[in-house]
Amino acid sequence: MRWGLRASWAPHLAAGGLTLLVGLLVVTGLGCLSVTQSRCSLSSLVHGRLDLDVPYAGTRPAVVDRMLEAARVGPSDHVIDLGTGDGRILIAAARDRGARGLGVDIDPVLIGEAQENARRAGVADRVRFRVENLFETPLSDATVVTLFLLPEVNLRLRPRLLSQLRPGSRIVSHAFDMGEWRPDETHRVGGARVHLWTVPAQVDGVWRFTDEAGRVGELRISQRFQAFTGALRNGDEDLPIARGRLTGDRIDFAVATEAGSRRYAGRVSGGRIVPTDPAQSWHAERGREESGDETPQT
Repeated sequence: MRWGLRASWAPHLAAGGLTLLVGLLVVTGLGCLSVTQSRCSLSSLVHGRLDLDVPYAGTRPAVVDRMLEAARVGPSDHVIDLGTGDGRILIAAARDRGARGLGVDIDPVLIGEAQENARRAGVADRVRFRVENLFETPLSDATVVTLFLLPEVNLRLRPRLLSQLRPGSRIVSHAFDMGEWRPDETHRVGGARVHLWTVPAQVDGVWRFTDEAGRVGELRISQRFQAFTGALRNGDEDLPIARGRLTGDRIDFAVATEAGSRRYAGRVSGGRIVPTDPAQSWHAERGREESGDETPQT
C-alpha cells in the first residue's frame, strides 16, 4: 500500500516546515551574537558551526573609501583588518592605495571568499587572510587597524590596541566608537559614521624637566588616552597644565606663568620629550622610577 498525505494536511506541514526552518536559523544565529569571536556568513550561520560575536554585514564602498581616506592609508602602510569578512576593506586598501596587510576572521567561508576576491582584484601578493580569533591577532606590525564590529567588541579590543600599536598608528571604525576613548575625528557618509583615533604615546608619570635657562624642575602628567592634565613644578611653584593633548608621538600643552600662558610643543621619543622647534632647548626626561611601558588608560 502506498502511504500518502491528505491534501488537507499539506498547508499545515508546509507552514510547520517554514516555522522549523526559521527556528533553526534563530537558534544557530544566536552563535553570531555571542561575544567571543568575529562576524559570520549566512552559510556558517545556517550550518551552526561557529560561535561568533558580530553578524556579518558588508561595508558600503563609499564608507570603505572614507575609512581609508580618514586613516590616510598609503603605500607605506601595513593594514590589519579585524573581522575582515569578504576582505573588501583590505582589498581596497591594497588596490586603491598601495598598502599591504592582513585580514583575520573566524569564519573560514568568509576567509575563502576574501582570498578569491583578492585574486580577482590582482592584489593577492599584497594581502593575506587567515582564520583567526581577532582577540589573539598580534597587532604590533600594523600602522592602521580597520574595524566594523560591535561596541562591546571594540571595548574588549581597546587595551590591546593601546598597548600593542606604536604611537601614531591609526584606528578607523565603521559605525561604533570606543567608549571613553573619544575619536580624534568623526566623519559622516550618508547615514553611516566613520571614527578615527591616533594611538597616543604613553607619557603618564613624572618627568625631569629642564627649561631653556637650564633650570631643572618636575613635569607631572596624568594621562587619559590622548588628553592629559598635571603640573610643571618650577622651584616651589606648581604651574597647572592646560590643554594637554597627544597626537601620536606629538605632545602639546600650555602652562600659565607670570608673563602669561606659555605653550610647549614637542615630540616623545623613548624616555625623552624634545621640542619640535629646533630653536628651543627645553627638554624632559622620564624619571628613573618610570619605565615608560605602562598603559595607564584602557
